[in-house]
Amino acid sequence: MLTPASFPSLGQFDVASRTDDRKQLSDEQWFIIEDLFPWEPPSESGGRPSVPPRAVLEALLWLLRIGGRWKDLPDWAPSESTCRRRLRAWTESGLLTEVWARLIELTDELGEMDWEHLIADGTFCRAKKGGISWATAAKATGQPPWSSWTVTALPSE
Repeated sequence: MLTPASFPSLGQFDVASRTDDRKQLSDEQWFIIEDLFPWEPPSESGGRPSVPPRAVLEALLWLLRIGGRWKDLPDWAPSESTCRRRLRAWTESGLLTEVWARLIELTDELGEMDWEHLIADGTFCRAKKGGISWATAAKATGQPPWSSWTVTALPSE
Protein backbone atom coordinates (compact mmCIF):
# COMPACT_ATOMS: atom_id res chain seq x y z
CA MET A 1 0.00 0.00 0.00
CA LEU A 2 1.28 3.45 -0.90
CA THR A 3 1.47 6.06 1.83
CA PRO A 4 2.87 9.62 1.90
CA ALA A 5 6.02 8.12 3.45
CA SER A 6 6.50 6.21 0.17
CA PHE A 7 7.19 9.51 -1.56
CA PRO A 8 9.53 11.51 0.69
CA SER A 9 10.52 13.86 -2.11
CA LEU A 10 6.95 15.18 -2.46
CA GLY A 11 7.44 17.34 0.61
CA GLN A 12 9.66 19.70 -1.35
CA PHE A 13 6.87 20.70 -3.75
CA ASP A 14 4.15 23.28 -3.19
CA VAL A 15 1.09 21.09 -3.57
CA ALA A 16 -2.20 22.87 -4.27
CA SER A 17 -5.49 21.88 -2.74
CA ARG A 18 -9.07 22.74 -3.65
CA THR A 19 -9.58 23.97 -0.08
CA ASP A 20 -6.35 25.97 -0.11
CA ASP A 21 -7.19 29.61 0.56
CA ARG A 22 -3.72 31.03 0.04
CA LYS A 23 -3.66 34.10 -2.14
CA GLN A 24 -1.71 34.10 -5.37
CA LEU A 25 -1.01 37.84 -5.24
CA SER A 26 0.35 39.81 -2.33
CA ASP A 27 -1.43 43.03 -1.37
CA GLU A 28 1.52 44.97 -2.80
CA GLN A 29 1.25 43.19 -6.15
CA TRP A 30 -2.50 43.78 -6.29
CA PHE A 31 -2.02 47.47 -5.46
CA ILE A 32 0.21 47.84 -8.55
CA ILE A 33 -2.44 46.54 -10.98
CA GLU A 34 -5.72 47.20 -9.16
CA ASP A 35 -6.55 50.40 -11.06
CA LEU A 36 -6.54 48.51 -14.39
CA PHE A 37 -9.50 46.33 -13.39
CA PRO A 38 -12.92 47.96 -13.75
CA TRP A 39 -15.25 47.22 -10.83
CA GLU A 40 -18.08 48.99 -9.12
CA PRO A 41 -19.15 48.03 -5.62
CA PRO A 42 -22.75 46.88 -5.15
CA SER A 43 -25.30 49.66 -5.48
CA GLU A 44 -27.61 50.61 -2.65
CA SER A 45 -30.64 50.03 -4.88
CA GLY A 46 -30.11 46.29 -4.77
CA GLY A 47 -29.41 43.68 -7.39
CA ARG A 48 -26.84 40.95 -7.41
CA PRO A 49 -23.36 42.31 -6.70
CA SER A 50 -20.61 41.46 -9.14
CA VAL A 51 -17.62 39.43 -8.00
CA PRO A 52 -14.60 41.63 -7.25
CA PRO A 53 -11.90 41.32 -9.93
CA ARG A 54 -9.20 40.29 -7.46
CA ALA A 55 -11.14 37.14 -6.54
CA VAL A 56 -11.41 36.18 -10.21
CA LEU A 57 -7.74 36.93 -10.92
CA GLU A 58 -6.68 34.92 -7.87
CA ALA A 59 -8.71 31.94 -9.15
CA LEU A 60 -7.22 32.23 -12.65
CA LEU A 61 -3.68 32.42 -11.26
CA TRP A 62 -4.38 29.43 -9.02
CA LEU A 63 -5.50 27.42 -12.06
CA LEU A 64 -2.37 28.42 -13.97
CA ARG A 65 -0.13 27.52 -11.03
CA ILE A 66 -1.50 24.00 -10.63
CA GLY A 67 -2.33 23.40 -14.30
CA GLY A 68 -5.87 22.52 -13.33
CA ARG A 69 -9.13 22.28 -15.20
CA TRP A 70 -12.05 24.65 -14.80
CA LYS A 71 -13.90 22.09 -12.71
CA ASP A 72 -10.92 21.99 -10.31
CA LEU A 73 -11.50 25.55 -9.10
CA PRO A 74 -11.18 25.67 -5.30
CA ASP A 75 -14.13 26.27 -3.02
CA TRP A 76 -13.05 29.85 -2.30
CA ALA A 77 -13.03 30.79 -6.01
CA PRO A 78 -15.88 32.42 -7.93
CA SER A 79 -17.94 30.19 -10.21
CA GLU A 80 -16.46 28.65 -13.34
CA SER A 81 -18.78 30.70 -15.55
CA THR A 82 -17.73 33.96 -13.86
CA CYS A 83 -14.04 33.12 -14.25
CA ARG A 84 -14.47 32.13 -17.91
CA ARG A 85 -16.51 35.25 -18.71
CA ARG A 86 -14.02 37.61 -17.06
CA LEU A 87 -11.04 35.86 -18.68
CA ARG A 88 -12.65 36.27 -22.10
CA ALA A 89 -13.54 39.93 -21.48
CA TRP A 90 -10.11 40.79 -20.07
CA THR A 91 -8.34 39.03 -22.93
CA GLU A 92 -10.45 40.61 -25.68
CA SER A 93 -10.11 44.10 -24.18
CA GLY A 94 -6.33 43.78 -23.88
CA LEU A 95 -6.45 44.23 -20.11
CA LEU A 96 -4.31 41.17 -19.35
CA THR A 97 -1.67 42.45 -21.77
CA GLU A 98 -1.65 45.78 -19.91
CA VAL A 99 -1.29 43.99 -16.57
CA TRP A 100 1.58 41.90 -17.94
CA ALA A 101 3.31 44.97 -19.41
CA ARG A 102 3.00 46.92 -16.15
CA LEU A 103 4.45 44.07 -14.11
CA ILE A 104 7.31 43.57 -16.59
CA GLU A 105 8.05 47.32 -16.51
CA LEU A 106 8.08 47.38 -12.72
CA THR A 107 10.32 44.32 -12.57
CA ASP A 108 12.71 46.02 -14.98
CA GLU A 109 12.69 49.27 -12.96
CA LEU A 110 13.58 47.29 -9.84
CA GLY A 111 16.53 45.78 -11.72
CA GLU A 112 15.16 42.26 -11.42
CA MET A 113 14.65 41.64 -15.14
CA ASP A 114 17.42 39.77 -16.91
CA TRP A 115 17.10 40.86 -20.54
CA GLU A 116 20.02 38.63 -21.53
CA HIS A 117 17.90 35.48 -21.30
CA LEU A 118 14.52 35.72 -23.02
CA ILE A 119 12.48 32.91 -24.54
CA ALA A 120 9.11 33.16 -26.25
CA ASP A 121 7.35 29.90 -26.96
CA GLY A 122 4.07 29.02 -28.62
CA THR A 123 2.45 25.66 -29.18
CA PHE A 124 -0.68 25.06 -31.18
CA CYS A 125 -2.53 21.75 -31.19
CA ARG A 126 -5.11 20.36 -33.56
CA ALA A 127 -8.64 20.50 -32.17
CA LYS A 128 -10.11 17.04 -31.59
CA LYS A 129 -13.41 17.72 -33.32
CA GLY A 130 -12.35 19.96 -36.14
CA GLY A 131 -11.52 23.49 -35.18
CA ILE A 132 -12.42 26.94 -36.32
CA SER A 133 -12.79 27.80 -39.98
CA TRP A 134 -9.56 29.78 -40.37
CA ALA A 135 -7.59 26.59 -39.67
CA THR A 136 -8.41 25.43 -43.20
CA ALA A 137 -6.51 28.44 -44.55
CA ALA A 138 -3.34 26.93 -43.08
CA LYS A 139 -3.79 23.95 -45.39
CA ALA A 140 -3.63 26.28 -48.40
CA THR A 141 -0.26 27.61 -47.24
CA GLY A 142 1.07 24.13 -46.65
CA GLN A 143 1.64 24.69 -42.95
CA PRO A 144 -0.21 22.37 -40.57
CA PRO A 145 -2.45 24.12 -38.01
CA TRP A 146 -0.67 22.40 -35.12
CA SER A 147 2.73 23.91 -35.87
CA SER A 148 4.94 25.16 -33.10
CA TRP A 149 7.14 28.24 -33.22
CA THR A 150 9.89 29.36 -30.89
CA VAL A 151 11.48 32.80 -30.97
CA THR A 152 14.72 33.56 -29.18
CA ALA A 153 16.14 37.06 -28.72
CA LEU A 154 19.92 37.14 -28.52
CA PRO A 155 22.06 40.21 -27.86
CA SER A 156 23.94 41.58 -30.87
CA GLU A 157 27.72 41.48 -30.74
